Amino acid sequence: MMRRNMIFAAAMLALPLAAAEAQPVTGWYLGAGVGPNGLLEQKGQHGLGIKTSPNVGVGVEGSVGYGFGNGVRVELEGDYRYNNSNLARGSNSTSGNGFNINQFGPMINAFYDFDIGVPYVYPYVGLGIGADFQNANTNNRSGIGSNRGSTSSAQAAAQGIIGAAWPVAPHWAITTDFRVLGTLGDVTFNHAKFSNAVNLGGMFGFRYTFYAPAPPPAPMPVAAPAPAPARTYLVFFDWDKADLTDRARQIIADAAQASTHVQTTQIEVDGHADLSGTPQYNQGLSMRRARAVGAELVKDGVPQNIIMIQAFGDTRPLVPTARGVREPQNRRVEIILK
Repeated sequence: MMRRNMIFAAAMLALPLAAAEAQPVTGWYLGAGVGPNGLLEQKGQHGLGIKTSPNVGVGVEGSVGYGFGNGVRVELEGDYRYNNSNLARGSNSTSGNGFNINQFGPMINAFYDFDIGVPYVYPYVGLGIGADFQNANTNNRSGIGSNRGSTSSAQAAAQGIIGAAWPVAPHWAITTDFRVLGTLGDVTFNHAKFSNAVNLGGMFGFRYTFYAPAPPPAPMPVAAPAPAPARTYLVFFDWDKADLTDRARQIIADAAQASTHVQTTQIEVDGHADLSGTPQYNQGLSMRRARAVGAELVKDGVPQNIIMIQAFGDTRPLVPTARGVREPQNRRVEIILK
């Protein structure tokens, strides 16, 4: 008895503490599961040396719970377990003394979910407390006095759970876990007393969360800081064009005029394109635009030797867009006076 209780307690307390952040489940959820269940041997306590010898059976559970959004959640669970068993004296099974053992009862569970940095799996650990009702249907040939027919007993019970949730769709997750559930005292079938019941089992099921938080917005690309220019002018172009409009010529003239009034040792002329074309085509288009602006600056009196022409294609959009999107503000040449 002492050894059985120590094994059960160790299994309950040996749940891992992972160094991970909480993966929040927010709001109400429903869960259900089914899987194999093993009921450990229960020894008779009435001095006759009788024990049960169970086989692997099946367990099912259903739950309704609430997540607090910080990794902690609580739930009310109802469970049912079914196992076949035989009575035995010593090491010999008593022929025909079959048991159908049904266990059922409510449990209150508390869980902590973990985020290990992998988006498709979230481990969790849990502890539960509640009641376990046992019903044993014998074949009336057990020979244990009044322990015949349908008998039942109820005991306080506790369980430990370790598992993982696998998100498969918004609101939905597949769950897999291992459970240790045991009564906290001896079990009595009519007047025959047996040691506490300990169950080892696995559950495969699902969890449906009614509230699904919106995914965080994607971080905006951060451009590397450039040295602060004395003045910057932007010249915009029509789609797929490198021709200068009247407005573009006026802006270039203003930049050329400003270069004579501020200390200017170099003028950068940087060509850009939007993402509507291929990267190779956009590289060439941005160079044609930059050369057109550079030639206009020389025409307006800027010395050729202080002009540095560069082409960046679609790699530095002023307005981030998806590939194939036409964005007027990205079809530009920047004139930077340094």
